[in-house]
Amino acid sequence: MSQQKLAVTAGTPADYTRLGLSPKNIAVWEDGARTDNRTGTYEWWYFDAHLEDGAKLVVVFMNKDLSTPQHPLDPIIRVNLDLADGRSFTKIVHFAPDQWSASPNGADVKIGNNRFTGDLHTYRITADVEGISVDITLTGTVPSWRPETGYMLFGEDRAKEFSWLPSVPQGTVEVTYAVEGETHTTTGVGYHDHNWGNASLLDIVHDWYWARGEAGPYTVIASYITAHERYGYEAIPIFMLAKDGEIIADDARHVSFETEGVYIDEHTKKPVAAITRYTYQDGDDRYVVSFTRERDLTRERMIDGITGVKRLAAKVVRFDGAYLRFTGTCGVQHFRGDTLVEEHTRPAIWELMYFGHAR
Repeated sequence: MSQQKLAVTAGTPADYTRLGLSPKNIAVWEDGARTDNRTGTYEWWYFDAHLEDGAKLVVVFMNKDLSTPQHPLDPIIRVNLDLADGRSFTKIVHFAPDQWSASPNGADVKIGNNRFTGDLHTYRITADVEGISVDITLTGTVPSWRPETGYMLFGEDRAKEFSWLPSVPQGTVEVTYAVEGETHTTTGVGYHDHNWGNASLLDIVHDWYWARGEAGPYTVIASYITAHERYGYEAIPIFMLAKDGEIIADDARHVSFETEGVYIDEHTKKPVAAITRYTYQDGDDRYVVSFTRERDLTRERMIDGITGVKRLAAKVVRFDGAYLRFTGTCGVQHFRGDTLVEEHTRPAIWELMYFGHAR
């Protein structure tokens, strides 16, 4: 008898029924508030873009820090802006609880005068935090998607959840951003997803690679999640490949993952792969998606962002979590049998989130 996995993506007919979801169609309400900010839960709405002027932009609206779901409502906006000239800005701004609202009927999140709203196709994001302002319109070119139900379940009772909805796997972006007295208006390619859960990620996830990219006619979302030690370091691969705006591959059972050129990052002391590769085999067709690192955008030890008693407590339990974000290339190869049918390469951004100790 096979042993029950301690970390899985929920995808049985019973899972869809229990969660009120359709296997085929994603409803607008799914991008609305999925928690009520109660103790033990967290939620965030994420956007990123590669812009034609060479800048890279990330905007996240969070109801609280993802590592502390036991805390009360603590609205946060995070903005990362990396300019083509090498300047890089990171803003993490906290707001009073009464500055937060989020509709359960669809994406309509307000933090103070900042807003993140949309309908699975068109989104408007406006934020002005600590000297950086953004006004973004994102229009989807690839349909909303989720890995099965989007819920990842942990434990024998599968009571702990981490959920993920890529509401816009890829879209066109029009953005005006201002920083250090400069205002820029440009276009680009963007992405939006929505995450929520009922257990601290520190308690259920050891580490993950997460990436999105586009190359030629292809759009890819790929992640390799390794569960916490208590869940046997179980692997949860996630993969979606679209071509010309239509999803052509998304069954994680067909995916294998490998790394090359692993080294120890000097600042975070975490093992980092120079290349992460996802191979999707379905019959004679094989798609190979490779993310090849060129340089680091972010190398953060999470403890460096903690102060006071929390920092002392983190040291006591030897917490050494890290977050790294890379830029490089996304390469997509399509083989039929042993024949290379087509190959495309384009710049991309991806991340390594590391909650556990290096294995």
